[in-house]
Amino acid sequence: MAIYLDHAATTPLHQQAFEKMRPYLLGAFGNADSPHALGREAAAAVDGARDTLAAALNARPNEVYFTSGGTEADNWAILGGARAMRVRGKNHVLLSAIEHHAALYAAETLEKEGFDVEFLPVMRGGVVEPSEVAVRLREETALVCLMAVNNETGVRQPIEEVAALVKKTDALLFVDAVQAFPHEKIDVKKWGVDLLSVSSHKIYGPKGVGAMYVRGGVKIERLVGGGEQERGLRGGTLNVPAIVGFGEAVRLLEEGREETEKKVRAVRERFLAGLSSLDGVTVNGEEEKRTAAIVNLRVCGVKNSTLLYRTDLAGVMMAAGSACSSASVKPSHVLTAMGFSEQEASECVRVSFGVENTPEEMDEAARIFTRAVNELRENS
Repeated sequence: MAIYLDHAATTPLHQQAFEKMRPYLLGAFGNADSPHALGREAAAAVDGARDTLAAALNARPNEVYFTSGGTEADNWAILGGARAMRVRGKNHVLLSAIEHHAALYAAETLEKEGFDVEFLPVMRGGVVEPSEVAVRLREETALVCLMAVNNETGVRQPIEEVAALVKKTDALLFVDAVQAFPHEKIDVKKWGVDLLSVSSHKIYGPKGVGAMYVRGGVKIERLVGGGEQERGLRGGTLNVPAIVGFGEAVRLLEEGREETEKKVRAVRERFLAGLSSLDGVTVNGEEEKRTAAIVNLRVCGVKNSTLLYRTDLAGVMMAAGSACSSASVKPSHVLTAMGFSEQEASECVRVSFGVENTPEEMDEAARIFTRAVNELRENS
């Protein structure tokens, strides 16, 4: 029996989302920007998904733009936001040291373009202190970037507190909410953000589609040129089937959010309880700030690559960190930013839970994990 515990990387497609997509993969195949009947049918389906997502974010539909995923949305927010602010003499960008690789890449690009990029430190618990933001904000700050929930540790960041500080300046606040969306109720107005990214495949929707919220009145440069799709800001033919599936996944998420959170928390606790016989296992990240769905474990004395190979062979699928860096031999930049040594970081694994996991699976996964750790320690 295969047990999937890597939901932070991707989730399985919900059957109802797939069924919603099916007509737009076959008969209703029109381009949403075509003026004829098939095009209007596709456009109506896109508008419906946009309305659903906007309602979930407490945004207006005309503030929601569809993208190819969270990576594009992150790049667009950071590059487009900073470049738009440069015409006002703003050339300073602040982002946390634990951002997703998409954000780090965009920041590197801005640095090459002459922007002054500065990284916010994090505490050992994985949290950015608002006071660190306060002392680094400048008159020329264009953009502050902070992910709502870290994709490796599951630690929540103090978005509202940071937003209050940013709002005292002319800077924009971008929040990567890709890992927050599945398990945190997002309210862009309450949070006080200017730009925000979400992704479909983290919430049981299809891969290859995401969205960005752009607060009304905020100017941002386009990232993808081409046609006049998405109100002239994002060129390219819309992926209608994926957008429809995304909309249905959002609807299902909002409808069952409370029950899902309760179930995910229960299976996480069941799994951790099953590891109680293991010594030298600690959970990384500040306990009060962690979301229920992600647990980052350090297994002292056991290399994560070897442990994950053993558990995978036994049918339990987990990860060492972000799927976007799984081919890298470098230690996690998130953990090293939190103060872990390279050796300590190489002993950490990420376990992420989903609504389809069962208590029985957790018992089996914990048994396999424990056996693998004990065998590896004995062999060493």
